[in-house]
Amino acid sequence: MSKEIISTEEAPAALGPYSQAVKAGATLFISGQVPIDPKTGDVVRGSIQEQTKQVLDNLEAILIEAGYGLENVVKAEVFIADLEEFEDFNEVFADYFSEEPPARACIEAARLPMDVGLELSAIAVK
Repeated sequence: MSKEIISTEEAPAALGPYSQAVKAGATLFISGQVPIDPKTGDVVRGSIQEQTKQVLDNLEAILIEAGYGLENVVKAEVFIADLEEFEDFNEVFADYFSEEPPARACIEAARLPMDVGLELSAIAVK
């Protein structure tokens, strides 16, 4: 099985010694995405809906770079700073995954990188 590192300037650069994504065979493992605007490098500090949109836009950019789409996402792991914002997060998530949404886990995290409101990682398969 081959291993391919996926990287795009349309999503934020990795914040440490890891890859934006790794493709192994037909499976794409996408590292946790936080609400950073890749054009400016600034953290999106707005509402959880604004942060979620940026995170999912970043995720989609990585998927596209690898030749995948949102429809290929089979698993998402969500780390949210405040579970009181779960419903607001879900509204945006549902817009991106309106048909056949992926399996998902969501946990409240005590603290996330750069004190953002959420981080999301995913696995996609073709």
